[in-house]
Amino acid sequence: HVQLVESGGGSVQAGGSLRLSCIASGNTDNNVCMGWFRQAPGKAREGVVTIYNGDFTTYYTDDVKGRFILSQDDSKNTVDLQVNSLKSEDTALYYCATYLGLWLGFGRCFGYWGQGTQVTVS
Repeated sequence: HVQLVESGGGSVQAGGSLRLSCIASGNTDNNVCMGWFRQAPGKAREGVVTIYNGDFTTYYTDDVKGRFILSQDDSKNTVDLQVNSLKSEDTALYYCATYLGLWLGFGRCFGYWGQGTQVTVS
């Protein structure tokens, strides 16, 4: 079993920045990937960024490229997401996720979820 705890959300004005953090604990030895998803009101949950621990390639959804930056510590159990140049459409509940087992690709790195952290951009 894996536990994920997020922190760092908040309310900012458009153009502002936040830093989201996620710490994984428990049975994390085989976490093939970690990443962030988000869900805006009335919309489906979508993948934002994923790091594949096989070769540490990071995948971003197109509308955050150049604005969001993912970093991971050496233990592979902590991922931080620096979110810059925020837009109103970035407003959502952001979830950290991880997956154990085979790599299934960007957007499918989930099996365990955190509780979510709210990002509101006005």
